Amino acid sequence: MNNNENIFALSSGHGKSGVAVIRVSGDDLYKLFLQITNRKSADARHAYFANMRDDDGGIIDQIVATYFAAPASFTGTDMIEIYSHGAPAVIDKIFEYLSATGARMAAPGEFSRRAFYNGKMDLADVDGLAALLDAQTDAQRKSALTSMMGGDSHIYDAWRKQMIEISAYAAAMLDYSEDELPANIEKTIREKTEKLYTEIELSLSRYAAVRAIRSGFNIALVGDTNVGKSSLFNAILGANRAIVSDIPGTTRDVVSASMDIGGYLVNLSDTAGLRETEDTIERIGIERTQSEIENANLILRVVDGSKKVKNQKLADNEILVINKSDLSKDKKIKDAIYVSAKSSDGIPHLVQIIKKKISELTKNSESSVAVNARTRTLLTDAASELKNALTAPAGNYDIFSEHTRRAADDIGKILGVITATDVMDATFSQLCLGK
Repeated sequence: MNNNENIFALSSGHGKSGVAVIRVSGDDLYKLFLQITNRKSADARHAYFANMRDDDGGIIDQIVATYFAAPASFTGTDMIEIYSHGAPAVIDKIFEYLSATGARMAAPGEFSRRAFYNGKMDLADVDGLAALLDAQTDAQRKSALTSMMGGDSHIYDAWRKQMIEISAYAAAMLDYSEDELPANIEKTIREKTEKLYTEIELSLSRYAAVRAIRSGFNIALVGDTNVGKSSLFNAILGANRAIVSDIPGTTRDVVSASMDIGGYLVNLSDTAGLRETEDTIERIGIERTQSEIENANLILRVVDGSKKVKNQKLADNEILVINKSDLSKDKKIKDAIYVSAKSSDGIPHLVQIIKKKISELTKNSESSVAVNARTRTLLTDAASELKNALTAPAGNYDIFSEHTRRAADDIGKILGVITATDVMDATFSQLCLGK
């Protein structure tokens, strides 16, 4: 694919809007900009108001347009941004005009791909941009913005440079005498390798928290039939999404909804009641409940407060919620949250406890690299190579050097310093048109 041919795309959202933003990227767009704006000259990075006209002189729309000269642009190539009215008919007519000049519609992520090729972004920055475009909550925005603005890249680049240095010194130990090398070099490179291994393992251990910030925290309401899970689900959500009935086994499938709790995206799931049943469909629902439990970041273990409640042994990611507190005579269960889904009594307190649990889960996650599915695999490979270096037989510096070099290659793939076509395709395909 010619990286310099003229491409265009709608960068703002589709559908009717007050203003639409159309981007054009190419090798030399100055003449096209003058043509679009009906000007004899123009300065880069200045906004110009113009009547954009078709070949017959008819007005397409009144626009504002800006020219960005290479390399001072998002892609590193020449760029034009056209700000038009957001009517679909206007956008289609501008696209028709641009196509007539020889430009083509951009593929998803193609603008960012050009930015990568021209050294404006690395793959870690692209991952951050993709996450930012998907951000629905403030926590997601902050995490993605840190990645997009180079926070992750800085850490990855530092790790890679250290690994290359360690590999070089380990290889040099085979060719140089001890008095020609820095003092205590063997101890130094081993300590540095151990430190890198620990830092990467720590980032991997925070994967669940970072993934939850990016994708949402999975919270499952679990319990026996008729304990009021569906009523509680509706009360927390503030909407009647789940069917409520006194008939046991009403919820036969997982009912899910997303909401914002304390700036974090939460995926709340109402599950089928746990009980022995001969009903084939209900059994399938119970099997799906087990799957929700396995994938949940947090479990709300719901019990019926109108009956005698026993102390329960809970996992670290569980909260005991005693529903029907208005019918409960015994409210002495330690660490239990008493609520009434019917009257909403205790619901605000439960939400605060959920916020606290989420805060504990995300503690310090913002300070680590934002590990996604792609980078997790490469970080795991890098950690494995560093471990192999550390466990290599004493004195085998060639093996030590090779393993640390491979670890540096894995980190290089995260940044795109060492790339494979399929790695880049998987990264850029996350993005939308105009990005």
